[in-house]
Amino acid sequence: MMLIRSLVFNIFLYVFTALCSLLVMCLAIFWPSRLSMVPRLWSHGWLYGYRLLCGVTFLVRGAEHLPEGSCIIAMKHQSIWESLAAFAIFRRPIFVFKWELLWIPLFGGAMKRLGCISVKRGSGKSALDSMISGAREACARGDQIIIFPEGTRSAPGSAPSYKSGVSHLYQALQIPCVPVALNSGLLWPKRRFLRPPGVITVEILPVISAGLPRKQMFEKLVRDMEAACQRLADE
Repeated sequence: MMLIRSLVFNIFLYVFTALCSLLVMCLAIFWPSRLSMVPRLWSHGWLYGYRLLCGVTFLVRGAEHLPEGSCIIAMKHQSIWESLAAFAIFRRPIFVFKWELLWIPLFGGAMKRLGCISVKRGSGKSALDSMISGAREACARGDQIIIFPEGTRSAPGSAPSYKSGVSHLYQALQIPCVPVALNSGLLWPKRRFLRPPGVITVEILPVISAGLPRKQMFEKLVRDMEAACQRLADE
């Protein structure tokens, strides 16, 4: 039964994502003022399908820690789940994402139209400069900038491998950073097809205020996120 439910859900997810991406492209041309409603519709829609078909719900703790206005949301990355659910959780999120995703038909174009920031990994300082430039534009719009500090998905309990990009972004923008821990990898592991039922918990941690030295901010971010993720895994 789980195999059938997982198969139906995966088909639903890809088809629904393609349709919403097409809607973004159309609205960007004909009705750009309504563009921002599509990601929220998409995120709530697939989460409803996930709950209905696979029996997975989610819980958000610590929403009171989110500041008003722009901030950096440094999110643990264990699964595709958080990439897809963010538009249902946060107010005005935009992603820092790897440049290769732009090549996905419809989806890549939709991400670009929504103002998300593509980064070409491995290009050193030019990638960092491009990320900061795109983030400044996002701040001017009042967006919340979501970045995965490790750059790629990591299994629950694996050794952390945080990259310095998040601390450079924090230093350049001089805005608060909000660490976010989660346990999505327990139910939606990397490269696993089956979708077992359960509850995914997202914990928004106390804000790291703007103005800390870059190294101090980075160490606090890693310490707070890893401790919270371990606590969620133990639960």
